[in-house]
Parts: sequence; C-alpha cells; structure tokens
Amino acid sequence: MKKTFTIIAVFFIWTWKILKTGIMIAGNLIFLFFLVFLVALFVFHPKTKVPDGAALVLAPEGNIVEKRSAIDPIARTINNLTGVPEHKETPLQDILDAVNTAAVDDRIRMLVVSPSRLGRVGLNQLRDIGRAIEQFKESGKIVIAADDSFNQTQYYLASFADEIYLNPMGRVDLHGFGVFRLYLKELIDKLHIQFHVFRVGTFKSALEPFLRDNMSAAAKEANHQWLTGLWTTYCRDIVKQRGLTVPIINTYINSVDVLLEKTKGDSAVMALNAGLIDGLKTRHQLEDYLKSVVGGNGGGPEFKHISLYNYLDTITPSYSTRPEKTPAVGIIVAQGNIVGGQGTVGQIGADKLIRQLQVARRDKYIKAVVLRIDSGGGSAFASELIRQELIRTRESGKPVVVSMGSMAASGAYWLSADADAILASPVTLTGSIGIFGALPTFEETLARIGIHNDGIGTTSMAGALSPTRRLSPNVSKTLQLGVEHGYRQFINIVAKGRNMPPAKVEEIAEGRVWDGKTAMKLGLVDAAGSLADAVSRAAELAGLDTSTGIYIERPFSFLQNIRQIGENTFTSLLKTQPLLTAWAVIPARISSQLDFLYQPDPANIYAHCLLSSGVIDF
Repeated sequence: MKKTFTIIAVFFIWTWKILKTGIMIAGNLIFLFFLVFLVALFVFHPKTKVPDGAALVLAPEGNIVEKRSAIDPIARTINNLTGVPEHKETPLQDILDAVNTAAVDDRIRMLVVSPSRLGRVGLNQLRDIGRAIEQFKESGKIVIAADDSFNQTQYYLASFADEIYLNPMGRVDLHGFGVFRLYLKELIDKLHIQFHVFRVGTFKSALEPFLRDNMSAAAKEANHQWLTGLWTTYCRDIVKQRGLTVPIINTYINSVDVLLEKTKGDSAVMALNAGLIDGLKTRHQLEDYLKSVVGGNGGGPEFKHISLYNYLDTITPSYSTRPEKTPAVGIIVAQGNIVGGQGTVGQIGADKLIRQLQVARRDKYIKAVVLRIDSGGGSAFASELIRQELIRTRESGKPVVVSMGSMAASGAYWLSADADAILASPVTLTGSIGIFGALPTFEETLARIGIHNDGIGTTSMAGALSPTRRLSPNVSKTLQLGVEHGYRQFINIVAKGRNMPPAKVEEIAEGRVWDGKTAMKLGLVDAAGSLADAVSRAAELAGLDTSTGIYIERPFSFLQNIRQIGENTFTSLLKTQPLLTAWAVIPARISSQLDFLYQPDPANIYAHCLLSSGVIDF
C-alpha cells in the first residue's frame, strides 16, 4: 500500500513539474512572439504601389511640425492596430518632399489638395508648401483644391491650386488675424495671490494676462505692427493666386452681412460671387469630375489616387540619409519652449540640444550646422547654455546658420544672435529682446483658510523665496537687479552677434516683436529663406560643392528610446491633469504657453514671447 501511494505521489509530482515547465515555456514563447510582433509593427511596412496616371491627394492631418515628437510613433502604431490610422502630427519636410517628388514623377498626373483635417500650422509653413505647389504646377500638371468647407488657414493653402471647389453647403470663413488673450488680474486678486513680476522693456507683455484685465496700449501698438505685416502678406498671396484685389478680400470680411443678404444667406454662393472659388460641387459631383481627369481606381467608384502618407512610403525623405564618408551639413531641429535639462514633448531641452551639437561637432564629415528653430523662448539660463555651445561649434571651424520657423523670439533669438547667418520667412515672428522674472506668493491666500508660515533662519535670505511667505523689499530689489543685468547682457549679445551698436539694439528691443520682413530691414535677420535655403547657405560658408543635409539626432540605444517614449507619454498624461498649484487657475490656452515655468530657471529669469499659433487668431 505504501509503495502504491509513493508511485501515485511521484506521478503527480512529475506531472506538476512537467505542467509547470510547459506553462513557463508557453509563457516565454507568447512573450517572445508579442515582442517580435511589436518590433515588426515599427520596422515592417507593406510595399506601396503608385498607380500610373494617379492623383496625389495632399490631405495633411494634425499639426504641421518641424519634427515629429517621440510619442507619435506609439500613437500611430495603436491606431494602425485598430485599423484607424491617424496622424496627429505631420512634418513639414514630409509634405515638401511628397509634392516636390510628385512634380517629376511620371506616375503622378494631378495634385488634389484637401486641407479639412489640417491642425495648427504656421503661415511660413503654408507659404513653403505653397511654393512647392507652384513648382508642381510649373511641371505642367494640374492642381485642384476641394473640400466641404474652408477655414482661413485651409483656404490659404487651397488658394495655390488651379481650381477650387466647395460643397454647396459649405463656406469660406475668412476673418483676419488677431491676438486675443484671457486676462486674469481680477481672478488673481480674488484668490489673494501676490504675483511679483520683474521685467525690462516697454513692450515685454508676456505676463500682462496676470497683471492686467486688458491689453496695454504698448502691447496693442506692437501687436498691430506685425499683425498688419502678416495680414498684408496673406492677402497679397491670395490676390496673386486668385487674380483678386485686397479690397475684395477685406469687403468679403467686413461686409459679410451685406453680401450674405444678397445671396439670401447662402455662404457658398457668396464665396463664388466674390471669386474665392471656381465652382460648387457635391462630394459625388467632385468624385465624378476627378475621375474624368485621372480615371477610376480599378473600376471602382473612387478616382485613381494615392494618399500623401502612402506616397511617402515610396520615396526617400530629405536630409535622412547621406552617402558614406561624404561631407554634409548637419541639421538640428529645435521646437517648443526652452528649458533646462532634457525637456519633454514639445520642449527644447538645453542638455539634449547641446549633445546634438556635440555629435555634429565631433563628426568629421559634418562641415557646418543648421539650427532649425521654432520657439518663443523660455529659460534665459538654458538659452545662454545653448548659445555657448553654438559659439564653441563655430570656433571649431564649422559655420552655424539659424533657420527660423514660425517663431524664433526672445530666448530663441538670444541663442541665435551669434550665428554666422540667420534666415527667416517674411512672416516669421522674431525679436522680443527683453526678459522678465516671475514669482507668485500665496501667503494671503493661505491665511484666509487658516494656514500661516513662520520660522527662523540663520540669515535674512533663508526661506526668502518660499511661495508661502511674503516677498521682502530687499529680495524684490535683488530680483529686479538680476533682470536688469540679464537685459543688458541680452542687448550686448545681440550687439556683438549682429555687429550693431548697443544703442541701436536698444531702439528695437524692449521686448518688441517683429515680423520677419521688418526684422530683415532692422538687421536682426540676414535674409529670407527656407530650411533648404539655410542648408545651401551653410554649405556655401563651409566651402562645400553640394548642399547635402543630414538630420542630427542624439544617439540613443533601443532601451533608451523606449524609456524616452515612456517618459514623454507619462509627462503628457500629467499635463492633461489639473495642477495642484497656483497654475491650476490658469486656462489651458495660457498654461500651455508657460510650460517652461514648470522647470524653473535657476535665477527665475526668462526670455519668452507669449505669442504662437495657440494665441494668434489665425
């Protein structure tokens, strides 16, 4: 009997071991399969075929950016798994590459512009796309723009087409440019927050929303100057493309009620009468019209076409590869607010950018550097660290050219001033030479709910900068002196870098924002030009025969990339939650412009311009 029980026990023991081992092996195999599947999602792309005689559909989705953020590949992979591809960001260079390649691609017969899913985009970016469309038309191919409706941004892009069609139920919504902000002084007073501001510059209005309940006269004067410049360019571009006049556009906007009354409320007919569009077509009528030009898609109901994103899979992106051991221009993209450290999604981390410059400097085949920047500034200290590294790059014998995007103002101009050349669009916003310091304290807010701060220190400065204590006069004076010193430093940096007398710089400083066209006249910018122009200029300065460019990235291992994406995802999630600080009372529209304050400057001194596509009514 005992032997029988032993045999049974041994049987169950071995059965359990085999089962346990099998489960472990199966689990490891499943994990390995999932890992391979996940990697395959990132690296495997099915081959795309371009139909002969097809139309390229230019329908950019999401925000137009200089560089796709690290979090975007994860989002796109998840969307692809669910069968609903979505592009929250579309790099500007991808669009330019697609249109320029299609212009000389015999398989592409027509370009169809459909901008309904376009997100935030700078006017300079739209002008770059517009120039690419003009070159496409020069190849003898037709461009048709069509959509259910056009807002102001979408219509500007559509205006470069040979023909524009609108849905009979749609409208062309033009309204002009403006800067309208929320002002929080009354709210801050009601919350009994003491908002201490230290600044230099009559036009340095970045913190006006916290100090006033309306826009100051100086801010209105400065804003009106560059807004008028941008609006003039916008109208002239449309006039050139559509054969209209500026008065027609302004009448369409300012007398909309009169014009709409004549068409008995029909917005589509009003746009047709004004000459903004060439015709009205329903979706089915448009489909039939496009089929008459390029034919059907395999006999199906759709016209023969290929999407922007599928077409991109068939071409080699610009500035992504270079022949081995060939001299080239290194391109570094910097977009977002400037902060110390690595930064997060949508920020320029000083340490990260510095390492990219170091990579470019140590690469013997990189002969010059182009810094493509789109930023309103941020930390003055971080801006200075980047500037020092740019100077070191120049001293190593490699020219540095700054290519300004939609904006390169305040701290972004601080770090740009010493470049060998600065190129910008006529509609770039730049300048804003001025700095400020900000420190909110909440002693009165806390006192009203029964919380008080008290203690003792070894010096008068111990605990002096605590947000729960009243700011003493000597500390206020100290901070103001620091800001004034920083302003003088900013003036001298610009004067030396741009070879201008300091007095001349002061005349155009004081925080005033300038459009790119005016900045060129003032000497803050050397010439008008795109990223491609900047690469050509850098190659010329380096004595290169060809202007080959290559993007410079900070070297990361696979695990570091995964970690970076994870950190960016977590940070983005945190930013969507209410902050348990004073910033919780700031509307998201303003808070997003001040995210650099979450990572304070060591001296609490900032060079930032509170203007972007999130603030400008464009």
